[in-house]
Amino acid sequence: MSGRPSASRRTVLRGAALTPVAGLGLAACSGGDGGGGAPATPTAPVVLGAASEVSKGGAQLYLDENVVVSRAENGSLKAFSSICTHAGCAINKLTGTTLVCPCHGSEFDAMTGAVLREPATVPLHDLAVETKAGKIVAGPGA
Repeated sequence: MSGRPSASRRTVLRGAALTPVAGLGLAACSGGDGGGGAPATPTAPVVLGAASEVSKGGAQLYLDENVVVSRAENGSLKAFSSICTHAGCAINKLTGTTLVCPCHGSEFDAMTGAVLREPATVPLHDLAVETKAGKIVAGPGA
């Protein structure tokens, strides 16, 4: 037998119980730059859908592209990244024109990108947007 004491059952169990918990926060949120694999903004123009999908005074969330598009009453379009500026989580819920982040509950106005509810304090990143051949196109070069 060696001179080192062996770990007690309690020590081993406590360590095993704490290890998975420590990793959970890292999986859910990844820092404000969207570094969890989802870019904060498209790196090239993306075709989102038919221009008719976004009604006047409304908004449409495009989950696969991490973009939200809104249309003002005058018909003009605005687009924003749907990556939360607080912790880089992909926003997956749009209620009316309010975006809700699933990680910490930040809320944003899809019409302006403005923060409606903290913990986020920085507005959503705006994107260039236009219609081409009846389709909404957002991102650089749009």
